[in-house]
Amino acid sequence: MKAVGYVEPGAIAREDALLDVTIAEPVPGPRDLLVRVKAVSVNPVDVKVRASTAAPDCRPKILGWDAAGIVEAVGSDVTLFKPGDEVFYAGDISRPGTNAELHLVDERIVGHKPRTLDWAEAAVLPLTAITAWELLFDRLRVSQRGAGNGAGQGTLLVIGGAGGVGSILIQLARQLTGLTVIATASRSETAAWVRRMGAHHVVDHSRPLPEQLTALGLPEVEYVASLTASDHYLPILPQIVAAQGYVALIDDPASFDIVSLKRKAITVSWEFMFARPLFATADMIEQHHLLDEVSRLVDQGVLGTTLCDAPEPLTAANLRRAHALLESGQSIGKIALVSATQ
Repeated sequence: MKAVGYVEPGAIAREDALLDVTIAEPVPGPRDLLVRVKAVSVNPVDVKVRASTAAPDCRPKILGWDAAGIVEAVGSDVTLFKPGDEVFYAGDISRPGTNAELHLVDERIVGHKPRTLDWAEAAVLPLTAITAWELLFDRLRVSQRGAGNGAGQGTLLVIGGAGGVGSILIQLARQLTGLTVIATASRSETAAWVRRMGAHHVVDHSRPLPEQLTALGLPEVEYVASLTASDHYLPILPQIVAAQGYVALIDDPASFDIVSLKRKAITVSWEFMFARPLFATADMIEQHHLLDEVSRLVDQGVLGTTLCDAPEPLTAANLRRAHALLESGQSIGKIALVSATQ
């Protein structure tokens, strides 16, 4: 089958950074779905892996951890799906990725595709929706409306609001909680985007944040989602996070002095949406339930796609351009590519 992969890690500017390749069709295991991929998306994890991880035994390594497609076959123990079902999912970073005609994925981390979205609009959601949902409700411990005391009161600062995770996190916080949402953005187009996603306030991350928060009348916030450049913002957290507040990160700061957060008893968590499938946790199926709930909310008009630009066909050349755009830091929302054989 056709796929896009790489053999040698390195810079995206190389012609062989990503290649059109032919690989064997996969065979589903007991809990696997064999999915005919209709569209995929690109995430920072693709860039990180491609730039630094060697391909096994000089065989092409297939990236891609977002897909929407049709179930073509199921494993012997599958109970949640059947052939013909339309699905969307992120997958498992320890297995081959979605940038191929056919893909295997454990049914427990797959959701039913939103009926109201096309393939590309759906494909951009899974990884970022899982990340944002787990970060907001599991790591930051925010309550949804009607889910008990608190119901998500307070203020959430989203650092990196115009990216893929930020775009869906803002929607979740605005639609499902009582939080006041502040998002960072430094360009007019990104500021407009985060407002469209639902941010109550926008602050410019190219300027000092404490002064801007004070000007809003919110010098301290109860919750911080640090989605990018956390190294830069860690020194100001003791100043801007309220006592007994919460901070959640998804990136990899080179160093992190948590001692400075002790005086305010601030809780710090990392969100890594691959943890459940990577370690086959007992609650792995929660990602299936989560994606089905996201699908329901999309079909009800509560949440929207974060696709920004019209998708291109899934080829090595187009995927190289998508990686380059993501690396530039100038992308807004999510990028999708559609199957070249549709």
